[in-house]
Amino acid sequence: MAHLLMVESWVGSMSRLLPRAIGEGGHTFTFLTRDLHHYLRSAPEGTAHPLLGARNVISADTNDVDTLLPEAERLHAALRFDGVLTSCDYYLPAVARIADRLALPGPGPEAVGNACRKDATRRVLADAAVPGPRFALHEEWADLARSAREIGYPLVVKPVDLCAGMYVRRVDGERQLADAVRAMAGFPVNARGQRRSPAVLLEELLDGPEVSVETVSHAGTVHVVGVTDKSVGGAPAFIETGHMFPADLTAADTEAAEQTALSALKALGLTEGVVAHTEIKLTSAGPRVVEVNPRPAGNRITELVRHVTGVDLAAAFVDVALGRAPDLRRADTGVRSAAIGFLVPERAGTLEALDGNGIRGADGVLEVELAEPGRTVKAAGSNNEYLGHVMTADTGGPGARARAENLLSGLRAGLVVR
Repeated sequence: MAHLLMVESWVGSMSRLLPRAIGEGGHTFTFLTRDLHHYLRSAPEGTAHPLLGARNVISADTNDVDTLLPEAERLHAALRFDGVLTSCDYYLPAVARIADRLALPGPGPEAVGNACRKDATRRVLADAAVPGPRFALHEEWADLARSAREIGYPLVVKPVDLCAGMYVRRVDGERQLADAVRAMAGFPVNARGQRRSPAVLLEELLDGPEVSVETVSHAGTVHVVGVTDKSVGGAPAFIETGHMFPADLTAADTEAAEQTALSALKALGLTEGVVAHTEIKLTSAGPRVVEVNPRPAGNRITELVRHVTGVDLAAAFVDVALGRAPDLRRADTGVRSAAIGFLVPERAGTLEALDGNGIRGADGVLEVELAEPGRTVKAAGSNNEYLGHVMTADTGGPGARARAENLLSGLRAGLVVR
């Protein structure tokens, strides 16, 4: 039996998948957090959050790495950890530093730090000649306006250190750019209380569909598990409205996406102890890297992969955090494609009606999760405002996406927000 240290977590599906994978592997974990109530609030009423089923739940200032590192050493001396991990992007760099300090398995702190900063990723990949968009990074308005003209509108404006598509916007002119920069400046501290960088990243707007490559790295080898597709809506935001695994691509496009992701991971040094989710645009000029996430995919993509291949990426994440070879053997599940579609609110108000009873038993439905009436609804500006999802399977081929979209159409017809 191994004992892991988990430093914070997202409160979405991975916060449940990881404790399950740790338990099913016969292991235990200690949970370290600066705000226990963050997790208490996210659990359904009358239930305990799985994270709080840890062997130990310990409070510490996880945002102050200078005090966190000696605290992790003190806990390690008493509890003896075999690995350290987190599912939350905002704590991945801290976890890499803890692993380095305690001589535990995992990728190097520099590699993780570069992957978690969009501007650093751009510089590293550009230096390694890994294809990506033209880009510029500035803090001052005059520099941003000048670089925007040089790159050319339309373009994409991004914060360098936020997740879930927050404040990522398409801008078609200088007025929209100014509005986007102003909105970003009005969010100086992230949802975990960490002060943000004032730097703004400008990128060339890329054409073509977007996919992600799911990989597991162990002992210097990167294993490709597969390629997932992505649908995007909510312009001028870039909100993920659905995914399908495997992506319905030609063999040539699949190979191009995989090789581009492998090149990016190698350039960043993410070839040891990483489950990664690398986003790629298949442009008319060839594949281009959007970003590299050194953690398992969110939005339940890991579950799409499991339904099709039998590969459990949450379990693989636990294995590589312990320095163990992950089990990536595929099983014939009978499912040829699995898809998820998200219910994205278009306006703010209060949710009055959303009835999913008619689809829960529909053919090919794997999951239905919907918000309850009475919930306060925000018009979606990122991937954080979903009102629920539908997950579907197709045993015959790549039909899962169409099935999910058809079911979502029925849900939208019964959605009432006032």
